[in-house]
Amino acid sequence: YTADISSAFSSVAHIQRDVQYGWLIRNIHANGASLFFICIYLHIGRGLYYGSYFYTETWNIGVILLLLVMATAFMGYVLPWGQMSF
Repeated sequence: YTADISSAFSSVAHIQRDVQYGWLIRNIHANGASLFFICIYLHIGRGLYYGSYFYTETWNIGVILLLLVMATAFMGYVLPWGQMSF
């Protein structure tokens, strides 16, 4: 992977096309990230169902962690500097 703005997208495309099983690694990574967010939202739903929001300190820490995870996911999304990243 090249972190340069002008060649980041082509670097990811090279890994996906030319590296053996590069397409598989990238798809497992992308689907794993989606599964991670599904688990997070299920966890939030469970917390809402059982009334965990009454524990405000714990709930607020969870909200902060959710925002940090969302920011990290966004940074990972724009990392390739490709057409879909914008």
